[in-house]
Amino acid sequence: MSAGTTSERIEAICGHVSRLPGTDAERRLTNALAADLEAGGRRTEVEPVWVHPQWPIVHLLHCLVAIVGSVIAPSEPVVGFALVLAAATSAYLDLSARWYVLRRLLFRRASQNLIATPPAGAAGASRVILCANVDAPRTGAVYVGLPMRLYEAAARRLPVVSSPTRIWFWSIAILLLPIGARMAGLDAGWLDYVQIVPTLVLIVACFALGEIALSPASPGANSNASGVAAVLAAARMLDQDPPAHLRVDVVLSGGGETTMQGFRSFVRSHRKELDRATTRFVSFESVGGGEPRFALSGGLAVSLPLDPKLAELCAAVAIAHDSGEDAYDAEPLRDARATAAIVARAYRYPAIAITCREPGEALPAGHHTPADVPASVDSEAVERAARFAVEAIRLLDRDLGREKTPTGAAGPAATSAG
Repeated sequence: MSAGTTSERIEAICGHVSRLPGTDAERRLTNALAADLEAGGRRTEVEPVWVHPQWPIVHLLHCLVAIVGSVIAPSEPVVGFALVLAAATSAYLDLSARWYVLRRLLFRRASQNLIATPPAGAAGASRVILCANVDAPRTGAVYVGLPMRLYEAAARRLPVVSSPTRIWFWSIAILLLPIGARMAGLDAGWLDYVQIVPTLVLIVACFALGEIALSPASPGANSNASGVAAVLAAARMLDQDPPAHLRVDVVLSGGGETTMQGFRSFVRSHRKELDRATTRFVSFESVGGGEPRFALSGGLAVSLPLDPKLAELCAAVAIAHDSGEDAYDAEPLRDARATAAIVARAYRYPAIAITCREPGEALPAGHHTPADVPASVDSEAVERAARFAVEAIRLLDRDLGREKTPTGAAGPAATSAG
């Protein structure tokens, strides 16, 4: 992959067709990106990782176990409660990237993470890691047409952050209430009505997840070729004028469409060298349309707050450019998707996710659809997201410089001449 404009980069990334997690297309793209970063002067390393790419089947199994528990609960409430509790626990640990239970029963595939560091001698004990996943998502009927219109309408009206994943996860969790009441000896008729609604939701979820598992890959131009292009653009800007107190690394992970399993492997395998006090993560997720947004929280099952300091820096950049030709029109949002920032947050690292949204839209443009092609990506939106992140990183670098200079101490410019 040669250097070029943002649109050319996205075209080149999407030229690796069907780059699902653990595929040859994903590996070829990672190698091409490594050569690109090496040509720009960075040192690169490609680390092999193992991922379980069949996430729809994993969560279909969670739903099936909960359905079985719900069905047998009237006659065997203890067994039913145990099954639903096991499904809810396994699903939560999986969705939060903590631990894998049911997922471990399915096959694995080899993937890889690309790590690119600055040339030797880069300044700064603190570091910022720019990250994005290189693979593409699966499509599915649930992502287009009436289901998406209903979801967008509900998302604009609901007072809480929601997503299809949260709907089936909380349906499993809600089942614990009526089944627990049965286990405690309550045998009221209304328990059947309380129990049947989440059970029906889980049955619908099984059909939707099964259909996704059989669907082909999206072209993935916005999800997440745009994020990769933004990482490369931001790294190039920062390499041309390196921060004085920060080292800027790049991690382009595989297995993003497996609850960010590739990035999870990177964080877990490098924990000893990644100091939580001096390491920060900035992830780019679907930045190919609309205006920049910075996530205050995120997560597939429950909302985890992201780093307030990084959010403050993003807000400061947005305020500084709230009008004129260089305005970002950047706003905070609360997301319900899997991002590298959420995985980093789960392991207690400061992190922020940068994305883009069209006004009033709950999901990025082309989310998991065949229409997510390079021609649909706004390259200017990608570049705005990259510049927005770079300006926030420069503010962070300035703040780190102030912390290193004691209050009242004279800087180099104030040193006495004699």
